[in-house]
Amino acid sequence: MSEQEGIKLTSLSSKGGCGCKIGPADLKGVLSHLAAKGENPNLLVGIDTSDDAGVYRINEETALVQTVDFFTPIVDDPYSFGQIAAANAISDVYAMGGKPLTVLNIVAFPISTLDKSILADILRGAADKVSEAGATLVGGHSIDDKEPKFGLAVTGVVHPDRVRTNAGARPGDKLILTKPIGVGVLTTSIKKDQLSSEEIERVTTVMATLNKTAAEVMEKYEVHGCTDVTGFGLMGHALEMAKGSNVGITIACASVPMLPRVRELAEKGFVPGGTKNNYLHVKGAVAFPENMDQIDQWLLCDAVTSGGLLIAVHPAQAEELLQELVQSGVEASIIGEATDQQAGTIVIV
Repeated sequence: MSEQEGIKLTSLSSKGGCGCKIGPADLKGVLSHLAAKGENPNLLVGIDTSDDAGVYRINEETALVQTVDFFTPIVDDPYSFGQIAAANAISDVYAMGGKPLTVLNIVAFPISTLDKSILADILRGAADKVSEAGATLVGGHSIDDKEPKFGLAVTGVVHPDRVRTNAGARPGDKLILTKPIGVGVLTTSIKKDQLSSEEIERVTTVMATLNKTAAEVMEKYEVHGCTDVTGFGLMGHALEMAKGSNVGITIACASVPMLPRVRELAEKGFVPGGTKNNYLHVKGAVAFPENMDQIDQWLLCDAVTSGGLLIAVHPAQAEELLQELVQSGVEASIIGEATDQQAGTIVIV
């Protein structure tokens, strides 16, 4: 952590250091003014299914996967912030079934008021995570800004016939989640000095872990759909899968992995605004149990930074895939299934 006058990176964000995306409802309204996939037959995945990245075919063997993501600090250690931001951006390529190839840094930094070593540490953390992913840093762009922000534009490659989208789930598919949720509540709690150093290390490790292993393991299985769980929360991204795939989704609340103390901290009021916005956006399409209180409903919608993959896999292969993921060190759980009932909605049981 920076020793410059005890500076806390999370305190420098006017958004409270949550790194939240524009809310799903607002974003939907903006994107409605843009054209969908259009007439170009080589654009395999565009904006019309709210997928994780765009995919453009350049020949019969290769398609480009392109994505960009950046946000304000959600932890105070600059090196860790760089790692998390890189892992988060690269994750979109993994979710599409691709391999990251090149990255560009996106930097906004108050260069006249913060020590340059802080920015150097952010970039070093990102560079180490990019190297771990097997990708190459090729450049970037920076501006002087009063709020630190950092992220990556990432280009990957995938075979055109092996693209994983959030619109491919089929009735009967089992849903596997590869990281625990609750990140939004915990990162909000960091800003309020509510976490121990061990708890900060735990949530930081979850966010900084690449989805590389999970993506590589799932490659040989009959995976019909995939997305990563990030700012719109588990419910938001699962709902995009349900709508894009024209299926219903059932999620077993007790099977959803949650980071320690999340419920306790949520009860104390450390629920980020992004989480509440997610809930308001999805609640009309999600059937929560009558006995589920507001806190638990919010937690299923918790705004996640650098979350896990949500994988829709053939039911006959779900247990085998789960076991291989767990044996490979991935915190995976089967949390539900796709159904042929009430397409475009989610039922929590």
